[in-house]
Amino acid sequence: MKNLLFILFLLVMENSVFAQFSQEPLPYAFDALEPSIDKATMEIHYGKHHKAYVDNLNKAVAGTPQEKISLLDLQKSVTAQTPAAIRNNGGGVWNHTFYFNGMAPNAGGEPKGALGEAIKAGWGSFDHFKDEFKKAALGRFGSGWVWLTVVNGKLVIHSTPNQDNPLMQISEVKGTPVLSLDVWEHAYYLKYQNKRADYADAYWNVVNWKLANELYSKAVK
Repeated sequence: MKNLLFILFLLVMENSVFAQFSQEPLPYAFDALEPSIDKATMEIHYGKHHKAYVDNLNKAVAGTPQEKISLLDLQKSVTAQTPAAIRNNGGGVWNHTFYFNGMAPNAGGEPKGALGEAIKAGWGSFDHFKDEFKKAALGRFGSGWVWLTVVNGKLVIHSTPNQDNPLMQISEVKGTPVLSLDVWEHAYYLKYQNKRADYADAYWNVVNWKLANELYSKAVK
């Protein structure tokens, strides 16, 4: 049901016009991803960081044409000329919403279905895929994101700096994201300190593969 609600949310973002952007409710309790993602981190990450991006985005777009378009269209419109406040805060809102929904309690494990088969076809095994995803997480200097993105029907692992994402015109890799991992320190530092690798490993315990499969199937149609 929660996956369906998120799919509906994405469709609404694609087809609706908003006068003001809002923070989507977290789809589970703050402690629901324990022990992989701790309650304190989730409370601060969602309640402080994500909320700040929403508030700051609304300030940045007030009185501009961007105030009248959907969040998805806002991401797709980002170029090198987009004001930094809109680019960074808009990305912060979209990226975090995608990331939070991409995890779930009692989830994780090895992917099945079409996405699982595509991962095996692309990387030989799920273990090799995880190794490459982790390399991207550790290879992103400073703050940013790791993505599994559909590009021309094929899956690509890549990363973006700051709050950029593969929907933006300025992204080196452009496509439809299926999974994301937030590698800003605020996403993991309370529990994992400087051990980003341990955080990247723990992520596989909470991945919402059901949603990822749905997004993948929609992207390759």
